[in-house]
Amino acid sequence: MMNIDQLIKTTSKYDTPTMCNAMDVILGTRSAIGFTKSSMVTAQNSTQPIVGFAKTAKIRASSPPLKSQKEINNIRMEYYEYIVKNEKNPVVVIEDMDFPNCIGAFWGELNVAVHKGLKIKGTVTNGLLRDLGMLDSGYQVIAGSIGPSHAFVHITELDTPVNILGLEIKPGDFIHADQHGAMTVPKKYLDALPHALDLVVKKEIPILEAARQKDFNIEKLKKAFQASWDIK
Repeated sequence: MMNIDQLIKTTSKYDTPTMCNAMDVILGTRSAIGFTKSSMVTAQNSTQPIVGFAKTAKIRASSPPLKSQKEINNIRMEYYEYIVKNEKNPVVVIEDMDFPNCIGAFWGELNVAVHKGLKIKGTVTNGLLRDLGMLDSGYQVIAGSIGPSHAFVHITELDTPVNILGLEIKPGDFIHADQHGAMTVPKKYLDALPHALDLVVKKEIPILEAARQKDFNIEKLKKAFQASWDIK
């Protein structure tokens, strides 16, 4: 597989829709899997994507935990140790098991500060985000919705497969996310990504350039599409 640092650098130049288009190129067909299926909210007003490898967990907030406070505190510390272990490019991916009726936010001022300090690349969750206007800049959380309280939020599982708005994610999966949502790329396709991304962009250029000309018409559109189709 290609150098991981170069992979992160290359894919960070593109938005998540372009990444989805690149997967279509790699697969040779369009797909209805491998990406989130609902709109999301973001902590930061930024187009910079989150790119890295998934560190997964599950949370719940609708009822008190059945464990003691000491056990809950221990699990929380295990979680922080887990997300920084053996991974240079960790993206935290957390499934809120109360979805679609999430009531407690794990993500707010405190956890954003902690995760940013631990050099985590960013967060993707189907759960809640709060403390808007108080969050440290430079750390992106892409969440399912916004809410005011943390309720009984607590971690229930670590290092486990999760589902984020229809996107199945396993620990270690390559994930790319921005204000549009998130997508994953199976490891066997990572080497093909740079060429596919380059091809997606090149094939759009003839159409975009033609469409933005003042004398654009249907005949020029046909020629532009043919020029795009000819690019291999």
